[in-house]
Amino acid sequence: MTTTAHTTHANAAAQTGHAEQITARVEPGGHAEHGSHAAAHSGGAHALHDGHAPHDGHTPQRGAHDGHAEHGGGSHADHIAHPAAHAGHDASLPGGLRITQDGYTLDLDTTIAQPGRIDFLFRILGPDGSAVTEFDAIHDRELHLIVARRELTGFWHVHPQRAADGTWVIQLDLPEAGPYRVFTDVAPRALGRTITLGADLAIAGHYAPQPVPAVARATEVDGYEVSVDGELRTDGDLLTLTVRKNGEPVTDLQPYLAAFGHLVILRAGDLAYVHVHPNGEPGDGITPSGPEVTFHTAVPGPGTYRLFLDFKHNDVVRTAAVTLATTPRQAPEHQH
Repeated sequence: MTTTAHTTHANAAAQTGHAEQITARVEPGGHAEHGSHAAAHSGGAHALHDGHAPHDGHTPQRGAHDGHAEHGGGSHADHIAHPAAHAGHDASLPGGLRITQDGYTLDLDTTIAQPGRIDFLFRILGPDGSAVTEFDAIHDRELHLIVARRELTGFWHVHPQRAADGTWVIQLDLPEAGPYRVFTDVAPRALGRTITLGADLAIAGHYAPQPVPAVARATEVDGYEVSVDGELRTDGDLLTLTVRKNGEPVTDLQPYLAAFGHLVILRAGDLAYVHVHPNGEPGDGITPSGPEVTFHTAVPGPGTYRLFLDFKHNDVVRTAAVTLATTPRQAPEHQH
């Protein structure tokens, strides 16, 4: 599988500055087409990623991750042991399945768009119906936007810019017709925790349904091989993703959004959402910069899941995707 990674300007929000975009277009056969921005991959295409200093003053109880203090000294076990960790700690429903939660609503400017580049606008509405403008940071950003095709053959992890009136905007390039799902990870300051809101987006045109990519424990993106060890379980377990290039371990992964990797897990069928950050963090003195990135994961139920790993190397953020099925734990045999 190959992906594209690039930074764009959001035309409709020139006054708000740059809107960075990391694009992974995943094809069912394990390969992705390079879009028209392929030239942006070379030489510091992701300078913006490094240009954001870590946010000071994060408040762990509000869902921010600065220092990971809320996770027991850098471990994300507490954060991921519950599938609803990014869904307001509401264990009754996985994250991303609701457009409204805890009084907050994801309000898309449009739910139908034409293929190609679009200026994508939306707001997070608060309990009083007005656009929210105060958020706590989650891994160096006020908002993480995930866009995925419902067949899980396309994936975009981007970071829009917020205007003063609470409108978020970014330019997306969604080249194919079909159904998409939009997810927002946000921590409204008044709420005091992170929630994940989700909404549908349709790209108009002739739609040819595709199967979810087959289960496989390894993939390739831009000459990098990524493999996964461990099992997906509803009661939690460790997953280790290993990055190699030309067969050699990559030991100098670069920090991206305060981590050596970010993992989004989506369940085929309903797109139940889990966003996982790795155990440890850059600069803690114990976490290596590759080739292995380990996550403690718990998925909300049995099924087939698509895993999207963002990692940064040679100043470019890439996304690798694999498909796994859940594995039940073996019940211990009784001794007679």
